[in-house]
Amino acid sequence: MKKVYLYKKFERFWHWSQTLLITVLIFTGFEIHGTTNIIGYESAVNLHNIAAWAFLVLIVFAIFWHVTTDEWRQYMPTLNNMKAQLDYYLIGIFNNAPHPVKKRTLSKLNPLQRVTYFALKVIIIPAMVISGLLYMYYNDAFIIFEIENLDWIAWVHTLGAYLLLTFLIVHIYLITTGHTLTSNLSAMVTGWETVDDDEVKELVEEAIEETGLKIKVVNDNPEEHQKLKNLVVKAMKETEDKVNDDKLKGQKEKKNKKNKK
Repeated sequence: MKKVYLYKKFERFWHWSQTLLITVLIFTGFEIHGTTNIIGYESAVNLHNIAAWAFLVLIVFAIFWHVTTDEWRQYMPTLNNMKAQLDYYLIGIFNNAPHPVKKRTLSKLNPLQRVTYFALKVIIIPAMVISGLLYMYYNDAFIIFEIENLDWIAWVHTLGAYLLLTFLIVHIYLITTGHTLTSNLSAMVTGWETVDDDEVKELVEEAIEETGLKIKVVNDNPEEHQKLKNLVVKAMKETEDKVNDDKLKGQKEKKNKKNKK
């Protein structure tokens, strides 16, 4: 098993900020709804509104980041390997079967995750935002859109809240389905994903091809393209050798300390 850097800093910041804000929104939402009574209605409304505006700001930055980095492509739905993925979650995962879809720098999500996240980002969250704003500015909406009552807005907002809660619960469960109980969680904290040894080579080759293709667009030169590949391979080899040397050095130091004792 080896670790590869898969999740960028903003990606992790966005993920955890979104998690925190959605959790706050769900908690205060249920408080406003009357399901719970922990902090009180007025406090819940104020906190809910603050979290909602913070979430909107985060969405703006996230959209900008996804567009400028092409990360939005990660969420484009696909049916490729969908059946295999469903079989894995329903049966394979309980039989310690290998994951049918490997994580890649250019494809971090499996087919089921892609569909789920796409629905979340394109349907559920926009519906929550729009219905929330209509709630917040109901008097203006009443005049502009001729809305007679809040019933359908309440239904949409509440349904979205339950869908988000369901997603959160399932998401927490799936966190535990990595190589270890905490490996997925650790990856989203540190950015380093634990992968099988054979996957490392594929990830490196993919990174080389991606880098090469980007350079090729600027300068369509086969020789330069090959030079770039060779440089990346050399750098990866030197890095791996250094890591191995450091490990060996550390082992020798430990051995020497034991011998001295």
